[in-house]
Amino acid sequence: MGSFVGIDISKETFHAALISDRAEAKKVFPNTQGGFEQLAAWLRNRRARDVSICMEATGAYSESLAYYLHDHGMRVSVVNPARIKAFAQSELLRTKTDAVDAALIARFCKSQTPEPWAPPPLEIRALQALIRHYEHLKTTRVQQSAYEQSSEVPVVKASIQQIIAALDDQIAQVERQIRKHFDDHPDLKRKRDLLTSIPGIGEATAGSVLAEIPHLDRFESAKAVAAYAGLSPRHRHSGTSIHGRPRLCKTGNSRLRKALYMPALVALRFNPVLRSFADRLAAVGKHKRLIIGAVMRKLLVLAYGVLRSGKRFDANYA
Repeated sequence: MGSFVGIDISKETFHAALISDRAEAKKVFPNTQGGFEQLAAWLRNRRARDVSICMEATGAYSESLAYYLHDHGMRVSVVNPARIKAFAQSELLRTKTDAVDAALIARFCKSQTPEPWAPPPLEIRALQALIRHYEHLKTTRVQQSAYEQSSEVPVVKASIQQIIAALDDQIAQVERQIRKHFDDHPDLKRKRDLLTSIPGIGEATAGSVLAEIPHLDRFESAKAVAAYAGLSPRHRHSGTSIHGRPRLCKTGNSRLRKALYMPALVALRFNPVLRSFADRLAAVGKHKRLIIGAVMRKLLVLAYGVLRSGKRFDANYA
């Protein structure tokens, strides 16, 4: 029997629970580089062998620790939180604390043997950081702009305008850095150009797709790609009494769904293939939001197709 570690991570700390043939143990560590080193020492001190570590995918909170563990030769799995939640429901677990969650994840790791996680290449990690920083700057600018419009005090208004001007400078600078990053990596640039051949997908969306799904062309099917992004339909029909409206499952990459929303609206106007697809859905009475979700899914499927084939989008072929 090997050793299994469940980690419940938050902004400041993370709880670790160890299950092994020797003993079970729990400990809290700071979510810092020093805390990562303490975790490694803690496992060595307990003579944990064949260690499998599992944690939930919680974005920036989990990525740093996952990178550290992988770089130090440990087997780590980064799992969709929906899988952990379903496992907790299967155990009829009623208590929810960080320590309890860590032990739950350790049991999940032991019984389900989730696939090991591998970090994306360095150029993708850099692109991901640039794209996410760019999105954060854009969001902050929208917030500051709304604040400036609602302010009636001239001094405050002038201060906000200076902040907006500084944000505009930073946004322009990051845009240049993103373009340079693509120029410095010809394979990334080739993939970006394939994606932007699809009407509705611009450079920003192409960058987001490549950053959030670095190996999009390696998925086994378009269905698997849609599931990864949380764009698969969820149907609710049972017997004669339950006839729920279909919805997106949303158990996937939320950043990717956000990146595809506006392009889907653009594609409804300018992409003949997707416009025809949307018209067919509308003709059979599908709800507008369901149609937009379906167009988002189709955009991602087209992105998968052009990257898989290495050929630019062709409306006639599609």
